[in-house]
Amino acid sequence: MRIAVLRAREGFVVEEVPMPTIRPDEVLVQVSACGVCASEVDIWAGAAAAEYPFYPGHEVSGRVVEVGAEVYDLAVGDPVGVWVTTRGYADFVAVRAAYCQSAGEVPLDVALAEPLACATNAVERADVRLGDDVVLIGAGFMGNLVQQLAALRGARRVIVADTRPDALARAVQLGATRTVDVGLESLVDVVSDATDGRGADISFECTGSQAALAKIGDVTRMSGKIVLVGFHQGTPREIPLAQWNWMAFDIVNAHFREVSTIMRGMTVGMRLLASGALSMDALVTHRFPVEKINEAFSAARDKPQGFVKATVLFAG
Repeated sequence: MRIAVLRAREGFVVEEVPMPTIRPDEVLVQVSACGVCASEVDIWAGAAAAEYPFYPGHEVSGRVVEVGAEVYDLAVGDPVGVWVTTRGYADFVAVRAAYCQSAGEVPLDVALAEPLACATNAVERADVRLGDDVVLIGAGFMGNLVQQLAALRGARRVIVADTRPDALARAVQLGATRTVDVGLESLVDVVSDATDGRGADISFECTGSQAALAKIGDVTRMSGKIVLVGFHQGTPREIPLAQWNWMAFDIVNAHFREVSTIMRGMTVGMRLLASGALSMDALVTHRFPVEKINEAFSAARDKPQGFVKATVLFAG
């Protein structure tokens, strides 16, 4: 079978390797798609350290083609969203059945359960409540998911900020109460006007950038919540800790490593996706065959006009 291996900076190579074998509690999944994660883009581009060869890929969807002897809740042919930690850019993955969630009737190229779990857990951890005023900085893929989920939790206002007109237009289509092009308007003034000077109850940072960290406290109310959804790696970041300390912010780190938490997010997120309560149809914008995986990563780094999410497609 084929697998994409990162052999050097910006240097994926597609190689032939033996098919994986499964243990009694595992299933073999024929991969349909594997999403390109921002954390992997940094490694591919050399902005984060990695030892070569490196085998990325963890946002997998596909169909079950073999089940282990101890697996009773999945059958051959079942469409699933899958969580793996490595080797996802391959024709097949062997994975514990417990790490698969039914995709129902959702097209497999948008049944990306792992990033959906991240967004779901972020919003649940933030505990968005009925009537909350929410600010969301960053209208990319994760920001779009967080926006939809915050609306489902009953937020009164969801104000979305970005620098890209196409991203802000998409946020409007997804139901944003107000959008702010931070290159043209003051986000602080817009939030102040919308909240009668109070500030947001909850502010989500979804960019992974220093600029967002410097600004987010200015739009959050006293004792409000700042939720770190963006992936911050590479160059160390700075925060205005004196301000955050004085304002008594509740800082929520929306990154999770505990498997049970990840599985909880996958279960909830895939239920919402399969029921139509939220959608990723408009969010997967760039699709590439595995032979062009380096182009997929280039698109994820460069974000051409209209870009939201890149996936690598297989035959499954």
